[in-house]
Amino acid sequence: MKNFVSAFSIVIAVIFMAGSSAIYIVDERQQAILFQLGEVIDVKTEPGLYFKIPIAQNVRFFEKRILTMDTDEPERFITSEKKNVLVDLFVKWRIVDVKQYYISVRGDEGLAQTRLAQTINASLRDEFGNRTVHDVVSGERDVIMEIMRQKADNDARSIGVEVVDVRLKRVDLPQEVSDSVYRRMEAERKRVANELRSTGAAESEKIRADADKQREIILAEAYREAQKTMGDGDGQAAAIYAVAFQKDPEFYAFWRSIDAYKQSFKNKSDMLVIEPTSDFFKYLKAPVVSK
Repeated sequence: MKNFVSAFSIVIAVIFMAGSSAIYIVDERQQAILFQLGEVIDVKTEPGLYFKIPIAQNVRFFEKRILTMDTDEPERFITSEKKNVLVDLFVKWRIVDVKQYYISVRGDEGLAQTRLAQTINASLRDEFGNRTVHDVVSGERDVIMEIMRQKADNDARSIGVEVVDVRLKRVDLPQEVSDSVYRRMEAERKRVANELRSTGAAESEKIRADADKQREIILAEAYREAQKTMGDGDGQAAAIYAVAFQKDPEFYAFWRSIDAYKQSFKNKSDMLVIEPTSDFFKYLKAPVVSK
């Protein structure tokens, strides 16, 4: 009985192993090629549960998702100006014909990426050789990427691959060229700065000259008005003096003499040489009081 159970268990295990080896599953992220004695007999691109003959047939799975090829080091290219630029890029690609992909590169992802890199590098050399540094850095960057994608895709179709996108991550000048460009940019900025300073200085002088002119005009007009006012005041004072003189000429003469004395002997050091009989001392000798 024990031998029967053991034999039965072995038979069940063999059947289970044979059954499991006859089934394979393709999920939505994969596609598969079914081989029989090394020959491709079927391709599965849809997800699901499939059967195969154990031992005689085997299955190999391939990615259905978009893959990325990224450069390890920037590549050096020459522009139409004979200047070197360093280019760092990446490529998005996927397998669209898995049978052709297997036949062309034996299903080796590394070989496929090498083929893509060669095609893209050749396209880049052609495109960069016809453009200036400005064009490849900013001016026609999108155009270059689209041209490269189309050329790479046309070549990649022959190995069962579609190129989804090509992107230039970075386009830089080598250090020696960058230094030269920066020096030229610095010189240009200094030239523009000096030009702006010169223009500003000229405008400043123009504004200052106009301000000085306006100042002189204002001062002249103010002096004219002041002289006119002083003239009017002197005229009114003279008129008042005249009226006062007419009312009491003797007192007016006396007051004028006293004012003259005050002005003449204002300081102790003042000295006046004059005849004692002069009219200047008239009111000092015999002052006359107005009646």
